[in-house]
Amino acid sequence: MKRKISELQIGLIGSGGRGTLLGALAHRPGRGSRVVACCDVSDATLARNRADYGAGLFTTDDYRALLARKLDAVIIATPDFLHEAQAVAAAARGLAIYLEKPMALSIAGCDRILRAAAKTRARLYVGHNMRHMPFVRKMKSLIDGGAIGEVKACWVRHFVGHGGDFYFRDWHAEQRYTNSLLLQKAAHDLDIIHWLCGGYARKVNAFGALTLFGGLPGRKPATRGLSRLRPGEMKLTAFPYTRARGFNHRIDVEDLSTVQLQLDNGVLATYTQCHFTPDYWRNYVVIGTEGRIENFGNGEPGTCVRVWNRRKQGYDAAGDVTYRIPVSRGAHGGADPRIMEEFLRFARSGGKTDTSPIAARESIAAGCVATESLRAGGALRSVPRLSPALARHFRG
Repeated sequence: MKRKISELQIGLIGSGGRGTLLGALAHRPGRGSRVVACCDVSDATLARNRADYGAGLFTTDDYRALLARKLDAVIIATPDFLHEAQAVAAAARGLAIYLEKPMALSIAGCDRILRAAAKTRARLYVGHNMRHMPFVRKMKSLIDGGAIGEVKACWVRHFVGHGGDFYFRDWHAEQRYTNSLLLQKAAHDLDIIHWLCGGYARKVNAFGALTLFGGLPGRKPATRGLSRLRPGEMKLTAFPYTRARGFNHRIDVEDLSTVQLQLDNGVLATYTQCHFTPDYWRNYVVIGTEGRIENFGNGEPGTCVRVWNRRKQGYDAAGDVTYRIPVSRGAHGGADPRIMEEFLRFARSGGKTDTSPIAARESIAAGCVATESLRAGGALRSVPRLSPALARHFRG
C-alpha cells in the first residue's frame, strides 16, 4: 500500500528547456507538490533552478544521485535517447514517473520501461499533451458522440514550419539520437490518430527522404546540449530555409515522410510530415460513415473544428457545423497545465487518465516500424503487439 503523501516531493531530470516549463507547473509549495531536486548537465541551468525552487534544492549532473534522494515522483524531460535508461531506473525505485514523449527510441525500449514499471507497480505517465489540447478534445468528443458515424479513415498533414530551427541544428538531426523524426514529431500525431479512430496500427508502410537540409552549406558540429533556436530567437521572416545556415554538420534523418497505416479496427490512416513549410500546424481529417470532421488551427485565435454531414456539389469551406475553439492560457494551447494537473493527481492517488502508457508504446511502435519501412523502400511491415500480461497490467 502506498503511503499517504501530504506534499509530493518531486525530482526533475533534465531541468532546462522543456523541463523548465514542466518544473514550474509541478512546483506548488503549500499546494500539494514541490520540486526538491534537479539534475542537468548545465551549471547555468542548475543555478537558475536554485533561484527558482529555493536554496534548499538538491542539484546534480548525475540522475542516479537524484534518484537516490527521498522522492515521491520524478519528471524526466531529457533528450529522447536518455529516456529509456532513466525511466527504467526511476521505475526500479517505484516512483511515480512523468516521462516526456517519445517514450523510447525502440519498441524494445518501450517494453523494457513497461516491464520495469509493472514489476514495482510504479505509476507511469507519458507526456502526450496533445490529448489535452482543446481542439483535439473537441474532435474526440464529437467523434465519440457519433457526429460522423463509424470512423473509416483519417488523414493527417503536419506542416513542421519550424523544422529547420528546432530539429536540424542539434542532436535531433542524427539517427543515433532520435531514430527518426517519426518518433520525435509523429509520436504525437500517431497517438492522436489512434485516439480519434479508436484503434492501434497493425500494418504500416512509409516513404521518406532527406530532401533539403542534407545539402545546405554552412554546417557546424552540434553542441553537447540543445542548440536549436527557441521561439523568441527565431526570425519568422527567415524563409526559405535554403538561405539559412548553421545546421548540424551531421544530418541523417528524413525531412519529408509519408506513412500509411491500417488499424486493428480496419480504419485506414495516412500521415505526412514536412519540415520546411512556411507555416507550422497540424491538420486532422477524420471520415466516417455519416460525415467528416476537420480542424483549422491548433489553438491560436480563430481555431475551429468543422463537420460536414450533407452531400453537396463542389467545395464547401464553411461546413455544416462550426465549433469555435476558445484560446486557452498556457503552453501548447493550454495543454501543458492540464496534463501536469492530471499527472500530479495520478501520482498522488492513481486512477484513470486520458493518457496511457499502452497508447504511448503503440505510437512509438508504429513510428519505429514506419521508419523501418521507409528505409527499406516502402516495404509493408507489421507492428508487434504488446504482451498480453503488460496490456492487462496497464489497463487495470
